[in-house]
Amino acid sequence: MTAFTLNGREVEVTAEPSTPLLWVIREQLKLTGTKFGCGVAQCGACTLHVDGEPVRACVFPLSGAEGRSVTTIEGLSEDGSHPVQQAWVELDVPQCGYCQSGQIMSAAALLARNPSPSDAEIDEAMHGNLCRCGTYMRIRAAIHRASEA
Repeated sequence: MTAFTLNGREVEVTAEPSTPLLWVIREQLKLTGTKFGCGVAQCGACTLHVDGEPVRACVFPLSGAEGRSVTTIEGLSEDGSHPVQQAWVELDVPQCGYCQSGQIMSAAALLARNPSPSDAEIDEAMHGNLCRCGTYMRIRAAIHRASEA
């Protein structure tokens, strides 16, 4: 049994300690906003927060969540009012949208630690999040917009 806080509520799950947190969240806890992309922590589609830090859930073991706080895209805000989510909508960032929950989670973590990042700081923080549609310029613009909120 592994216990942790998920989006502000205590949960207990039973799975092998080495099970990737992504599968526990998607399959057992039925929160499907966190996406599976590559399975080797290279694309960022599965990004969520553990104690406020962005992690790749496809390689993060369930055992690593024990006693910690995990936030998924569903827990960032219940009504889409987080400044990053609002900026994403205002600037129409997504094209296909598949990578966007991971992009948003990485951007939110960046702004939590650096409320006014430069282009270079944004690029560095977001470099592990791939967008097959190439919306990088809109992503950067949305991060700047969110930083102003």
